[in-house]
Amino acid sequence: MDLKNNILLKRLPKHIAIIMDGNGRWAKQKGMLRAFGHENGTKAVREVVEACAELGVANLTLYAFSTENWNRPKLEVQTLMKLLVSSLKKEIKTLQDNNIRLSAIGNLTSLPSKVYKELHEVIELTNQNNRMTLTLALSYGSREELLNTVKEISKKVKNNIISPELIDESIINEHLYTQNLPDVDLLIRTSGEQRISNFLLWQIAYAELYFTKTLWPDFTKQHLYEAIIEYQKRERRFGKTSEQLN
Repeated sequence: MDLKNNILLKRLPKHIAIIMDGNGRWAKQKGMLRAFGHENGTKAVREVVEACAELGVANLTLYAFSTENWNRPKLEVQTLMKLLVSSLKKEIKTLQDNNIRLSAIGNLTSLPSKVYKELHEVIELTNQNNRMTLTLALSYGSREELLNTVKEISKKVKNNIISPELIDESIINEHLYTQNLPDVDLLIRTSGEQRISNFLLWQIAYAELYFTKTLWPDFTKQHLYEAIIEYQKRERRFGKTSEQLN
């Protein structure tokens, strides 16, 4: 049975974020190099992006490359960057056909010039699409994001643009990479690991966390549907009691 039929469309998460983990282990299980896992992981990306668009999820954010990933073996990093460029070129048609706007967050200027150029070309090409926003977190680290936010706000305080007494959550949100996105409702991590790995720490304050042992290249639409169905079973209280919600 297609699990899609069990999803309540009126209770969809507005923002799903995914830590796509397990490409390397998937490849190792098959006796292949890690790059083979990354290449096959792109198929899961396409499937999940299309599934979210079909359902009506407004925002999908994928953790594609962290600030810590720069510490991986040089060859693997180079492979990931080449794969990113080729994937962006291949997926333009999918994004346009599904009316999906591409966005990116992170320390983007640290990306190789070819990747940066290709990324911005696709962002520009899809800028008018409005069915769903797909955000790639690239060279992204939440601590770095928060540090930059503090610095930016501090500069404005120093120059009398912002009064310290007026700093609240909305001011902080306005200075984050994700300023145009709502908070995360559902955070999914594949591969069995159960940690956040410096991803959207501020934005997931009240997110529902969903961990699956499925390795990312094996993650399908049905796995996504399972996560959303589990999300819809949970009571989201935001600090209130069940009685208050009822």
